[in-house]
Amino acid sequence: MTSRIHKGGCACGKVRFEARGEPYRVGVCHCLTCRKAHGAPFNLYAVFPVEAVTVSGAVIEFASSERARRYSCASCGAPVYSTWGRDDEFYLYPGSFDETGLFEPTYELWTIRREPWLPEFASVVSRYERDRPQWKRTEP
Repeated sequence: MTSRIHKGGCACGKVRFEARGEPYRVGVCHCLTCRKAHGAPFNLYAVFPVEAVTVSGAVIEFASSERARRYSCASCGAPVYSTWGRDDEFYLYPGSFDETGLFEPTYELWTIRREPWLPEFASVVSRYERDRPQWKRTEP
């Protein structure tokens, strides 16, 4: 793991985070839950080890389910991070980082729900019609 630190936060700046090193994987999800929870045609996320992420500021849980816990800023409501069925991974949203262009997705989930007008991402190597067939730390 590199020592590079990536910083980011919510829209109002009351929640800040730091992610050290590089993510395990970066993915795009087109499932209806992600679409509705984020109000967007897909959700982009970078998955980091829990120990690599530090969050400061007040967050509230939103749009959570049995498998996913999603957190947003308690003040402005901007989504900041989530956990997904595992307590050893942290899902950060690349749109919340201070620097743009940090991470390119290498896989897509739930392509069956992908908007027909959305062009394919050039960096994506693996596409799954629904969930990934087996869990693995990295992708591809």
